[in-house]
Amino acid sequence: MSDPGSPSIAPADFIAGLAKGLAVLESFDTERQRLNATMAADRAGITRAAARRHLLTLAYLGYLESDGSYFWLAPKVLRLSGSYLASARLPRIVQPVLHRLAAQTGLSYSCVVREGREVVIVARSAVHEKGERLMAHGLHLGTRLPAHATSTGRVLLASLSSSELDDWLATYDLPKLTAHTVSDGAALKGLLDEVRRLDYCMALEEHELAIQAVAVPLRNMRGRTVAALNVVTSAKRMSPQTMQQEILPLLQEAARTLRPQL
Repeated sequence: MSDPGSPSIAPADFIAGLAKGLAVLESFDTERQRLNATMAADRAGITRAAARRHLLTLAYLGYLESDGSYFWLAPKVLRLSGSYLASARLPRIVQPVLHRLAAQTGLSYSCVVREGREVVIVARSAVHEKGERLMAHGLHLGTRLPAHATSTGRVLLASLSSSELDDWLATYDLPKLTAHTVSDGAALKGLLDEVRRLDYCMALEEHELAIQAVAVPLRNMRGRTVAALNVVTSAKRMSPQTMQQEILPLLQEAARTLRPQL
């Protein structure tokens, strides 16, 4: 299912084979690094025979490796993300600002966009926080996180129109990731109203325990939210009050600085 609010396309212009091949490629993630044809078919929503052909084709093209039964991603897939990072304007613009913020505060900052039910990190400036591992799976370029349980996701969801948000909530589920995760649609809509009023979002231990984050919208000169900037740290290192009083103003100023360039 396409993401609510995504561009439409005429049936005659839609290449089903390409869509299926990309769906198979996207089936690989941190939960399933190795897939056989049956598993790929289930994840991509296609037949086993079709999944097998796509897996074999992707392996022939060098995007997958295989032992004859199972398939896994090959380094060549990095060409896709590498091309984006090398050519996309947004990461190039925000990266120097993220570096400056990290050097100024010793914290880790990201620029994030929404894609479907998740948010994706497209630029990042990280620091080691006294040898502590920041999150269970780490954060890096391309990391995908659930939109409903993250500060950046809520900032980006808050920018949707009422009808777009209703469509989004009807399309995606809201899994409970910790005891603090808001997983009720009506409750989430209430929180998003507050995000719109405050023009920032703080998320406390909703995606992972002992982790907190604050995010602000990154808007262009037309007022459209194109991304979100955030900082993530551990609850041991900094209190929510300190984040709000000392770090939030730095993020807001960074967003104002970047606006004329977007």
